[in-house]
This record gives sequence, structure tokens and C-alpha cells, in this order.
Amino acid sequence: MPAPGEAGKMRDRMVLKRGAWRVRAWGLGCAAAICLVSQGAVAHPHVFVTARQAVVFGPDGKVTGVQAAWTFDDMYSAFAIQGLGDPAKVLTRQDLAPLAKTNVDSLAEFGWFTVAKTGGKSQPFAYPVDYWLDESADKLITLHFTLPLKVPIATGPFFNLQVYDPTYFVAFEFADKDPVTLVGAPPGCSVTVSKPKPLDNTDNQKLSEAFFSNMSPGMDFGIKLASRAIVACP
Repeated sequence: MPAPGEAGKMRDRMVLKRGAWRVRAWGLGCAAAICLVSQGAVAHPHVFVTARQAVVFGPDGKVTGVQAAWTFDDMYSAFAIQGLGDPAKVLTRQDLAPLAKTNVDSLAEFGWFTVAKTGGKSQPFAYPVDYWLDESADKLITLHFTLPLKVPIATGPFFNLQVYDPTYFVAFEFADKDPVTLVGAPPGCSVTVSKPKPLDNTDNQKLSEAFFSNMSPGMDFGIKLASRAIVACP
């Protein structure tokens, strides 16, 4: 574990040929190395996120965006907050503001790991607003942000939402309680969350570090392990 004074420098350093760009999205260049050392030869994923999402509607009944609250695993959280304040105290939003900005800025390259579709067509997002990080009493950090849609859309009649990393370097899992909620939805709207099907034997055999290290650009393995939320409105 690096000394606290080195944590800031390490957050900007890339240490893996494959996968480091995913860690860079969180602003932590060495987090992947620490995960690999602690987990030995265990394959992907290396960062774990519990996600809560909210689909936001405007007064006209159209979807205007998605709110996210992503809580990171204890290992990532511990590394992320090194050198950012008194370790005996819970960090404030102000303490974590620079790291929050690094997160949302870097995640733009990856579409904030968020995919929204209506009628089978992906809907583009604008830059996040209302973003911040906070730390809980049990020392876990949570990234909050709102992703506005570039153009508000009708549900059509279904609005599909998934949150995942195509390379499965980061594992996203919807929270058990209230994983996806609706804000300002018209009467009669509902949301259903379905978990992914278990991997077949062929896919299970692929879950090695070598497989992910040699993954072809554009390969979308993570979708196989992604939950799906479907919002339906009359």
C-alpha cells in the first residue's frame, strides 16, 4: 500500500496494459495493481459497484435523464480516499469534489457505462450535472450524478436502461432494494428489473485474465452479465 503522500501521484498513473484505462476512468491509476496483488490470479472483475438508478421524467411525461448513485467496494474506496483528509473522519463532499470531477470527466469517454434505449435505438446523454462523491460511516464512497438526455424522449412505450462495463473490468450490480426508481413519472408507469441469465459453460471457461487481456476492441462481453431495467408507460 503506498504512503498517503504518494496517493495523488498514483491516481494519475497507468500500470496495466489492458484494463488500466478502465481504472483511469475512476481517476486511480494503481487501483488495478492493488486488486491484482490482493486477489492473486483471480480474473475479472477488479472493481465492484452497487448501483442505484432513477429514471427522471419531465412535466410533459417524457424521460429527461437518469440519476445514478454508485457505491464502490471497500478496497477501491480505501485506495481512493488515501491522502484526501483525516482518515479518522468521514470525508465531506468538499473533500471529495476534485475526485468527483475527475470521475465524471474521465467517464465521458466510456459513455458513463450507461446505455439507454427506446425502440432498440440508443439515446445519447449530455454531460452529467449535480455530481458529487460522499463517504459513508463504514468508509465506502458513492458517486452521485445526473445524466440528462440530449433530447427528452417518450418511453416509446418502453425505456430500457443498463449499466455495465463492456470489458467487465468493473462489475456493476443493481442494489437489492429499490435498484431502479421513477421520478416524476406519469400515472401508470412501472419499472421491471431483470437479472442476466447465468453464463453457459463456454462463457465461464473464458473468465480468465488472459481472455480479457486479449479481448478484441469493441467486444461487448459485459452485456452478458448486465441487469436490465425496463420502464413501461401507458
